[in-house]
Amino acid sequence: MIDLSFYKNKKVLVTGHTGFKGSWMCQLLQMAGAQLTGYALEPPTNPSLFELCHLADHMNSVTGDVRDLEHMQRVFSEARPEIVIHLAAQPIVRESYKNPVYTYETNVMGTVHVLECVRTCPSVKSFLNVTTDKVYQNKEWEWGYREDEELNGYDPYSNSKSCSELVTNSYKNSFFTEAQTAVSTARAGNVVGGGDFAADRIVPDCIRAVQAGEPIIVRNPYSIRPYEHVLEPVTAYLMIAKAQYEDAGFAGSYNVGPDEADCWTTGDLVTLFCDQWNQRSGSSVQWINQHDGGPHEADFLKLDCSKLKKVFGWRPRWNVQTAMEKIVEWAYVYLNGGDVSECMKQQIREFCDIQ
Repeated sequence: MIDLSFYKNKKVLVTGHTGFKGSWMCQLLQMAGAQLTGYALEPPTNPSLFELCHLADHMNSVTGDVRDLEHMQRVFSEARPEIVIHLAAQPIVRESYKNPVYTYETNVMGTVHVLECVRTCPSVKSFLNVTTDKVYQNKEWEWGYREDEELNGYDPYSNSKSCSELVTNSYKNSFFTEAQTAVSTARAGNVVGGGDFAADRIVPDCIRAVQAGEPIIVRNPYSIRPYEHVLEPVTAYLMIAKAQYEDAGFAGSYNVGPDEADCWTTGDLVTLFCDQWNQRSGSSVQWINQHDGGPHEADFLKLDCSKLKKVFGWRPRWNVQTAMEKIVEWAYVYLNGGDVSECMKQQIREFCDIQ
């Protein structure tokens, strides 16, 4: 497990901190005692986990756009971070078809700008760029992709993240070979957890349907994805950032995904949600298959995480069933007006074995 005591009083800057994954990252770093700065647009959803949990009250939360290099350079100069974790992105496949230019501006040039800030900020010792499992050229084969596979995402989102990987590697080779900054990328699978309100994501769609008293609509029930609770990648990111801070030899590219048993079809995942929600609430929620003829999305995709396991002795802690229990727990608290911030903290304590 990650040693969170390492982060006490460390100066950490997180881009995209107001998003779903960023909010869990901020809560964990706040609990660890980090001196935390966030740089992001306003929360991308309403409601938002970031605002529900009042995370801005315990950090330096800066509203900014990663496409604005000059502003971000000022923030870096003032914060003088030691560790930078780049989460900011336009993260939705369907949205990338609607707004490809914005997607590329944010995911490619945004990465260039963050790397330029890192390059010109001498305090930074560890930089991690978080991308996606969709960076690989998807050949729909049955085995997991490894870190040395070809990068060539299909849709504008996936492809822009492939470009982000290439940009990071270029900066690493061009500017950080003899510098004091260690640079890595991390490619995560489909991340689920309490507090995700994004559009066109299956678990938030489930919770919205429950809230509205409607059946759950599933567009692609036979698509296979590697599902993992958000705390799996978030703690892995912190583990990688810590390791390369202490020893630059750990810098590299890492897949962060679940075990093969947790590569589920979308339909099976929604069935699991329905079963657990109905058991907790006494409801009778169901789902229906309704393909809407939307744009291309991969049918089969999973990761080989052997490298992360070998290098760090890392293992996933929560399987899909446990992850769904935590999602349903959080959603039940939220929909019944409970303390979602405390629920979030308790799940972190449980995952990280914090007494």
